[in-house]
Amino acid sequence: MTHYIDGFPGRELSIDHKKYLYFGGTSYLGLQTDVEFQDLFIAKVRQYGTNYGASRKSNIRLKVFELAEQLLADLTGCESALTLSSGYLAGQFIAQHFNKSAYKLFYAPNTHSALYNNYNKPYTSFEMLGKAITEHLSKNKEVTPVVFIDSIDFDGCNYPHFEELKILPLDQTILVVDDSHGIGVIGENGSGVYKTLKKYNTKELVVCCSLGKGFGIQAGVVLGSINRVNKLQNSAFFGGASPAAPCSLATFIEAQSIYTSKRKQLRSNIELFRRLVKKINTFSFMEDHPSFGFENKDLSQYLEEHGFMLTNFNYPEESSTVMSRIVLSSHHHKNDIKLLTDTINQFI
Repeated sequence: MTHYIDGFPGRELSIDHKKYLYFGGTSYLGLQTDVEFQDLFIAKVRQYGTNYGASRKSNIRLKVFELAEQLLADLTGCESALTLSSGYLAGQFIAQHFNKSAYKLFYAPNTHSALYNNYNKPYTSFEMLGKAITEHLSKNKEVTPVVFIDSIDFDGCNYPHFEELKILPLDQTILVVDDSHGIGVIGENGSGVYKTLKKYNTKELVVCCSLGKGFGIQAGVVLGSINRVNKLQNSAFFGGASPAAPCSLATFIEAQSIYTSKRKQLRSNIELFRRLVKKINTFSFMEDHPSFGFENKDLSQYLEEHGFMLTNFNYPEESSTVMSRIVLSSHHHKNDIKLLTDTINQFI
């Protein structure tokens, strides 16, 4: 059932005059309703305005873009970073950039639609994907394969160990990874998966992601080599697009201590949830990630009847299967999690 509300859903929300504890969405660090983070953001709005509609190639340029991009490169361990107005745009940017005769596009299972060029049907298994790439290379080594995957696929195929990638000819393949659900949350200081995947000896690694889920700002980023980022930056696509709001990037730069504190709280909440649920294998989950998926429709209904609202809808299309997921956040209190786990334990 679809519910309409009049404010951002924090740890609590009200529907038809009934209060619920909210364990859904993607506000992993709970920043959107955090007063300290909001105050910092408001201060940056007053400095930079609410939006900046000019091209990054304009003769008048703001320093904050390059400062934020250098911080993102240092944080993630890549050579260069390029920010855009959203994570979805970053994915489309990369998909269109590689949609040329010099490349052949391949899509791994569960790849997010942000990475599709028009509609690209993903392979149903990595075994089939590996065979297709190997067959392509045997016929045409001049056309470089480009593989698109999600770092957090919610089925455990990729993060944290990326075992399935090992069957692919990565040394001959450009790997493009959407790390929207990882960056800001997983890895050292929220660095995401770039450093991990850099060890896989790919022909080239490109990571794109939203900064909204882990860092609480409306922006996207592409991470990669200096050469690749320069090509992207010099494109008409980039020059014609409005950038991320500079107030968002300025907030990101100065909120590093807030992010550190919030990640610590999130990991404490994850540990508490996993410790208190008696049958944790009821859920599909990944190390250090705050999402816990399940397929039991009756559990969703039971939790809602007992005052808990979760992520529970058909995704990404109406014809898709129902995505049921408990999502923990830094804004949840210990007692919130205890109430939730007590209710889960009563059901299972």
